[in-house]
Amino acid sequence: MAALVVLLLALCFSGGLYAVFAPTSKAEADTTAQSLAIEEGKKLYSVGCASCHGTGGQGTTDGPSLVGVGAASVDFQVGTGRMPAATSQGPQVPKKKNIYTQAEIDQLAAYIASLGAGPSIPTKDQYSPEGADIAKGGELFRTNCAQCHNFTGKGGALTHGKYAPTLEGVSEKHIYEAMQTGPQNMPSFPDTTLSEKNKKDIIAYLDAVNSEKTESPGGLELGGLGPVSEGLFGWVFGLGGLIAVAVWVAARTAKAKKS
Repeated sequence: MAALVVLLLALCFSGGLYAVFAPTSKAEADTTAQSLAIEEGKKLYSVGCASCHGTGGQGTTDGPSLVGVGAASVDFQVGTGRMPAATSQGPQVPKKKNIYTQAEIDQLAAYIASLGAGPSIPTKDQYSPEGADIAKGGELFRTNCAQCHNFTGKGGALTHGKYAPTLEGVSEKHIYEAMQTGPQNMPSFPDTTLSEKNKKDIIAYLDAVNSEKTESPGGLELGGLGPVSEGLFGWVFGLGGLIAVAVWVAARTAKAKKS
């Protein structure tokens, strides 16, 4: 019996040591980190977001429900400073200086993602324009985006005081997330509508046309607003020039007849 008791004690002792000093598995570590991120994100949400979106993200009369919007929507809205919104809101929430660090944004995104499934934050491989088709991106942009953002993403006016913001200087990740989630007046373009490759092509096109190193092949770009500004320029200066020439010819003709 003494030998059996010693054996049992030895087994318990060695098992306890293993439980204390054994390395935690990667899956367990990831789960613990995710739980901590959600917990911290909930605290940030309670302070900065709950007054408009409700204590559980269910929405109120001052803000829509966040259940199912996904982490990508949080990363875009908070990362561009649109959220938290100003107290006095106009017809559209503008981009402004961001007040959260990226770590805090990730925590907020983790909490909102825990409320319901939605688009996740894209990886760099997803939104990087490296190897993308710029020409195809231009075609897709003119078909799906130019009606609001104009031909080179300079932005434009919409109805009732709303507007499509300029895409100049917007990060590649935020452009991808905007296509995924459809913020404010913009429709969403999930992978069933625009594939991941299509989105990369569009980002590559915007990078090309808005790059400081890229010169307009047509000369003066007139703000990059497309045929409206070009037509107005042609009408005012072209027709104006023709009228000036006609007046000059008439004056010269009348002078010649008098002499």
